[in-house]
Amino acid sequence: MKIFFLIAFVFMMFTSCNNDTDANVLPLNTVEGKWLWSPTENRVDANTMYEYLNGKRYKYYATSNEDWNSLDSSDRIPGVDIYTFDENDLLTVDLNFGNELVTPVTFECDGGIMHFQNGAKFWRLSSDCQ
Repeated sequence: MKIFFLIAFVFMMFTSCNNDTDANVLPLNTVEGKWLWSPTENRVDANTMYEYLNGKRYKYYATSNEDWNSLDSSDRIPGVDIYTFDENDLLTVDLNFGNELVTPVTFECDGGIMHFQNGAKFWRLSSDCQ
């Protein structure tokens, strides 16, 4: 009987929960990628897309019912803004001519929505967040 308990104890030790699973890892929140901006609180009203890519921010405009996924680099508005995003979630965008946007951002919906301190909200193009 003692052997049974010893075997059961050893078995339980090797099959116990591991706290290092992917389920316990927080999502990586980054600005890299394509983001939609809407003049209203609704994502479906978006008329501007920003693409943050390798320290450069590109802008796209679209008419209503645009398929944002179909836009590529040839659809960008001329001009580029330089940005940095640090480990404290501080986004700095050089808007040129001495103007600079410096704001902390927060994320929700597994990184699918980015909130700016001034109240603006961007939706990641690849997310299903509303």
